[in-house]
Amino acid sequence: MQKMGVKKARIVIIGAGMAGLTAANKLYKSSGSKEAFEICVIEGGNRIGGRIKTSEFGGDRIEMGATWIHGIGGSPVHKIAQEINSLESDKPWECMDGFLDDHPLTITENGYVLNPSLVVDPISSLFKNLMDFAQGKRKSNMSYSNNGNGNLNDNMSVGSFLRKGLEAYWEMESRNGNENGNKKLLEEAVFAMQENTQRTYTAANDLMNLDYNAESEYIMCPGEEITIAKGYSSIIESLASVLPSGVIQLGKKVCKVEWQQPVNEMGGILENGHNDDTRPVTIHFLDGTSLSADHVIVTVSLGVLKAGINDSNESGMLKFSPPLPDYKIDAISRLGYGVVNKLFLQLSPEYSYFDQFPFLQLVFHQSDSEAKNPKIPWWIRRTASVSPIYKKSRVLLSWFAGEEALELETLPDEVILDEVTTTLSTFLSSSSEEEHKGNVAKKSSKLKLAKVLKSQWGNDPLFLGSYSYVAVGSSTSDIDTLAEPLTKSGSHPLQILFAGEATHRTHYSTTHGAYFSGIREANRLLEHYHCLNN
Repeated sequence: MQKMGVKKARIVIIGAGMAGLTAANKLYKSSGSKEAFEICVIEGGNRIGGRIKTSEFGGDRIEMGATWIHGIGGSPVHKIAQEINSLESDKPWECMDGFLDDHPLTITENGYVLNPSLVVDPISSLFKNLMDFAQGKRKSNMSYSNNGNGNLNDNMSVGSFLRKGLEAYWEMESRNGNENGNKKLLEEAVFAMQENTQRTYTAANDLMNLDYNAESEYIMCPGEEITIAKGYSSIIESLASVLPSGVIQLGKKVCKVEWQQPVNEMGGILENGHNDDTRPVTIHFLDGTSLSADHVIVTVSLGVLKAGINDSNESGMLKFSPPLPDYKIDAISRLGYGVVNKLFLQLSPEYSYFDQFPFLQLVFHQSDSEAKNPKIPWWIRRTASVSPIYKKSRVLLSWFAGEEALELETLPDEVILDEVTTTLSTFLSSSSEEEHKGNVAKKSSKLKLAKVLKSQWGNDPLFLGSYSYVAVGSSTSDIDTLAEPLTKSGSHPLQILFAGEATHRTHYSTTHGAYFSGIREANRLLEHYHCLNN
């Protein structure tokens, strides 16, 4: 605890997202009654939540960012949602009835409805088994898992592993006399559809960039995956609700963090920042003001950290002075960070349909054959599905990743409406009502979309993307390196601490990973001041 007459330690948390608010919540509740710390949460935007943002569209509650509780077993997010009664609502919400993919309708771009038992189910099962094997969920010896060579390359990507599995499957089919050129093209297209879904799970632009070995280290929370009835933002609001007024400061964008580099740790010259009250860290803001601190918990996205370590002196980028040590810069550079965006589409009131719009799986031709429809723009061709956000909703949802997600951000709503309508029409118009089994609109009822809403995480300067992944050339040890505080020793230890989803070795890319990281760094400081269990 602080000695009498000594000023309270000032802890500044950069970022009011899940990690930052969790850390602030933990610090305050653990020491607030004793007033051991002066806590300040600095947020560059005009709202709290970070990459969590609940909104409304077409009369339905939707999530612009984080959507799922990825497994309710042991999830702190699920526990909070239960405690604040956020899992029930009279108002409909996104994915309220789960994934909606129990009976998907799979159609090729020329309107041909695929028989699930002939192509879709076998290839989808193959893909799932391969991913289960890569993630350590499946222990059986599958000959196609490593193409029969018995060894997996240390630098193998998930994408190359999956393709080896598909090639081995085709070899097996050929040996059994089931080889068919047209069927093989369809199988490749269905496999690509599954790959594109996986891209949105991982944020990797290409699964060839996703490290294979790291997949088995990633831990899924057990149990059902659900969405939050009252919205993900209710979790954020609950975490923030315990903090006194004034602790959270909005609209304060940090441009530089000035810290003291110990001689014994870096071998350099001790640099004293322009701070007051002998506090070792000074945070500089874009508006010209500054704030001194004893400890700073940095919870900005990996994308912001990546932009900050670049050589450019672009205004507004987060910089450290002196720069971060090389080992940390290298880890930041190697780790992957990608863009995933959601596109919401509202069906026009004029559009009539049987029962409901289907969970539509989109199968695009992979070769440069004449079968490719020239009316379909390139940015839609790696989209795996379009579906209502819940059964009978008139709001549809499609996911985009990588280059396509970035392109989506640049397009005017009118262009999106026009090109998505054209694309979906090519899938729906050629197939018969009998094939659809009453699930798709009548042929006489032309598809009409009223408006769109898209997320834009890639170009938002506060995030510059969506979430992290372990890229080929990096490893989960880079995540541990990113999470290491600066510094561990010296007269001013723990000046800069790091939290956020990208700093959690086994739960990166998730909100619960961000939560765990916030708890970790709060506990690090509580232990430092001997008030962890007080």
